[in-house]
Amino acid sequence: MIFGLRRGRFKTQFWTLKPLRSKLVAFVISLFAAAIAIPLLSALPSSATATGTVQFVPPSWVAEHANDSDLRILDVRVNPFDYFTGHIPNAVHIADNTFRGPNGALPVQYWRSENLRSLFSQAGVNDDSKVLVYSDGRDVLGATMVAYLLERTGHSNIAVLDGGFAGYKAAGLTVTKEFPSYSLGRFTVRDQPNLRVNLAQVRRLIGQPGVTFIDPRPPELFSGQQQVWARNGHIPGAKNIPWPTFTVGETNFHQLKSLDEIRQLLASRNITPESDIIVTCSTGREATLQYHVLKHLLGYPKVRVYEGSWTEYSSNPNNPVETGPGA
Repeated sequence: MIFGLRRGRFKTQFWTLKPLRSKLVAFVISLFAAAIAIPLLSALPSSATATGTVQFVPPSWVAEHANDSDLRILDVRVNPFDYFTGHIPNAVHIADNTFRGPNGALPVQYWRSENLRSLFSQAGVNDDSKVLVYSDGRDVLGATMVAYLLERTGHSNIAVLDGGFAGYKAAGLTVTKEFPSYSLGRFTVRDQPNLRVNLAQVRRLIGQPGVTFIDPRPPELFSGQQQVWARNGHIPGAKNIPWPTFTVGETNFHQLKSLDEIRQLLASRNITPESDIIVTCSTGREATLQYHVLKHLLGYPKVRVYEGSWTEYSSNPNNPVETGPGA
């Protein structure tokens, strides 16, 4: 009898505590789940919008920042022998053409995020690095392309050397043949899809009010006079503004004209800050110079790159093509 009473008392206490027990178990499970989920989420690439900036800096900037421990300099000239002959101290050579390749359908397309992460890490770029990019000759496009890919992957502190290596040497600054020693970087990709458009978006935007396609290719390619692709010409309604018109030209293709001169050029073509601008070229490389100038230097709020450009667009026979000098 006494045993029965004790058993009954225990049973009553057990059921009284059951709701509390359930809450405690749920709390422990939630803590365990959070402990697993948070590291996993932090390891995944983010698609949040970054507040990256791209500057065009003079050679004097390099001298002023030469001793910055967080500065990584990328020499993206294509020929490694140019680098061997002489380069900016502590510059790492990584040719601009290593950032592109075939994707199973098209040639010379930007590598996927994981490939880009590996390339920038191998070049010693960290998430908090200041990155200066330079090239030489007409290959300012290689420098602006790599700067674009840094911004595209979420990096926030990027500079292009205005005047390139030729301008640097002309300023009488130090040139070396020594290779830098550095640790591999820790580079996180935070993809920025808002910087670019794809083919489906391009099709929808053709002929839309307020949308301007800028094509910086040479006039012969833009008009379709020069036969390079299976289908030649340009996106209907596009405006041809060859990229060298933003530079001082033969004197130094790496050096930009004054921003006032560029503004006047754009105004003469009825391109304003209110325009929704898509820059498209041959392979997505030429477009990056005008993209940076329009967005980062002139402050146009809506500028994007069509990365597939004419290589992709012309490969589809259903896409409309326009020939001649255009608008």
